[in-house]
Amino acid sequence: MRYPDLKQRSSTGVKRNDMLKLYDTTLRDGGQREGVSLTVDDKLRITARLDALGIDFIEGGFPGSNATDRLYFEQLQTLSLKHAEVTAFGMTTRKGVKPENDEGMKALAECAAQTITLVGKACEVHARKVLEASAQENHWMISESIKFLRKKKKRVFFDAEHYFDSFLINQNYALATLDTAYRAGAEVLILCDTNGGSLPGDVFEITRTTINTLQSMGIDAVVGIHAHNDTGCAIANSLEAVRAGATHIQGTVNGYGERVGNADILTLMANIQLKIGIKIVLDEQLAQLTSVSRFVSETFNIHHDAYLPYVGQNAFSHKGGLHAGAAMRYKHAYEHIDPAVVGNFSHIVVSELAGKSSLITKANELGIKLPKEDTEVRELLNTIKMRESLGYSYEVADASLSLLLRAETGSNVECFTLESFRVIAEKREDGRVISEATIKLLVGDERHVATGEGNGPVNALDAALRLAIHKFYPQVEKLELTDYKVRVLDASTGTAAVTRVLIETSDGSSTWGTIGVSDNVIEASWNALVDAITYGLMIVGKNQHA
Repeated sequence: MRYPDLKQRSSTGVKRNDMLKLYDTTLRDGGQREGVSLTVDDKLRITARLDALGIDFIEGGFPGSNATDRLYFEQLQTLSLKHAEVTAFGMTTRKGVKPENDEGMKALAECAAQTITLVGKACEVHARKVLEASAQENHWMISESIKFLRKKKKRVFFDAEHYFDSFLINQNYALATLDTAYRAGAEVLILCDTNGGSLPGDVFEITRTTINTLQSMGIDAVVGIHAHNDTGCAIANSLEAVRAGATHIQGTVNGYGERVGNADILTLMANIQLKIGIKIVLDEQLAQLTSVSRFVSETFNIHHDAYLPYVGQNAFSHKGGLHAGAAMRYKHAYEHIDPAVVGNFSHIVVSELAGKSSLITKANELGIKLPKEDTEVRELLNTIKMRESLGYSYEVADASLSLLLRAETGSNVECFTLESFRVIAEKREDGRVISEATIKLLVGDERHVATGEGNGPVNALDAALRLAIHKFYPQVEKLELTDYKVRVLDASTGTAAVTRVLIETSDGSSTWGTIGVSDNVIEASWNALVDAITYGLMIVGKNQHA
C-alpha cells in the first residue's frame, strides 16, 4: 500500500486536510528530557524559529503547571508569528470535579492560546488504576472538559493517551473514547503511543482500522499520531500512521523528550517531503533543518548529536578511502540526498583509512591548496598516518588537521610562541582546590607573562593564555571552549599512559575540534588548546601580529 493522496475526499464527501499538519511539542514534551530547564526567553526564541520553519502548531506548554509556562503564554503577544499557531496543553478535569471548578481547566480556558490539546485516558486499565475512575466517569471527564473549553471559544485537539496499548487490550473502549471526544467537540483525534512500545506494523493496522471504523460511525475527524521512541521506532511508526491515513503528525526537534525521546520532527519533515514526495514546507524552509536542529540543541544546553539523520555533522561524512574516492568523482555516490537541501554539507574525514583522493578533497574543503606533485601529497598522507599511529585522530579535529596541512605546505599559522608554562594545584583549608597557571610567551618580538586561575589545570591554562594574548588579539573574547574530552590510549601503563585530548571551540556561529596527544595530560591539553585558539583567531580575523 502506498501513501494516500492527502487531497482525496472522504466517503462522507467532507474534504480532508489538503496536506499533513506538523505539530511540534519540543517546548512541552521535549522540555521533559532529563536535565533540561528552559526559560521563558528560551521558549520564545524557539517558537520564533519553529514558526519560520513552517511548523503549523507549536505546543507551548501547560499554563496551569508552572510559572514559566504561564509567563510564556502571557508574553506570546511579543512575537509576530507568520504561520504557526501556538497551542496549550492540559489534562482533563479531575474525577468528580466540574471543569469550571478545576484549576488546570480554568488556566487553559484563560490562557492566550486559542487551541487546547487535551490529554485523556484512552485505556480502561489506566483509567481504572491510575485515575481510579470507572469507564463512565472517564468518559464524563473527557466529554465535560472538551465541552467546557468549547464554550470558552477554544478549539480542542484530543490526545488519546496509551491508545495503541488500549486498542490491543480493548478495542471497543479505545474507540469509544475517540467517539466521546469527537461528539463533545474535539477537531483532531491524536493516537498516542505513550509508552513507545508499539511496532510499525501494528501502528499501521491500528491506525487504518481506527480511521475506517470512525468513518463508518459517521466521524470524519482529523486523525493524528504522537509517537515515543522507546523501541527506536518513533519515526517508522509515525510514517506508518501517515501511510494509514493520519494527517496530523507530532514530534520534537532532535527527538528530545522524556525517557529516550519522541519522534524527531525534523527527520519526519525531511522524509515526508524528500522521500514520500508530500510537500509540506517551502524549499527554503527545509534548508533550515540543520540550523534549527543546532539552535535548539544549544538552547537546551545539549551537545549536538553528530549522527542525527539529515542534520548531524556526520550525516554526510565519508571516511573510507573507497567511499571518499568515489565521492570525489561523483559527489552523491554515497549520499542519499544533496545535503544542501536540508542545510547540511558533505564532509570528508581524513583518517588511517584515507587515500590520496580523500586528502585532496578534504584540503579543498578546508580551503588549502596542496602541492601538485603526487609524491608530496603522499608524503603529507604518510605524515598524517604516522601521527595517527601515535594516537592522533583527525576525524573529529578538522581545525588541528587544517593547521597541520598549512604548516606542512609552507603557510604556517603562528599567533604566538611559547617560552614556558607552569601549573600548580593547591588544596586550601576550606576544602577548595584551586589551579594556577603561569605562561611566558612571545607575540612577534614582544614577551609577555600572565597568570590565571581556574577550577582545574586546563581551565587555568586557558585563562592565563587569554590574559597573555588579549592585548594583541582582543577577538579571543569571542572564542569559547564548549567541550573537553580525555581518553587514555594505553590503559595497561596506568597513570603513565598516553592520553588524547579533544577540545571543541565555538565563536558563536561555527564550531571546530582540535586534538593533543602526549603521555602528559597537561601537555596534551595545552597542544589542543593552542590549536583551538590559533584556529579561532585565524577564522575570526587576526591583527598584524599574526
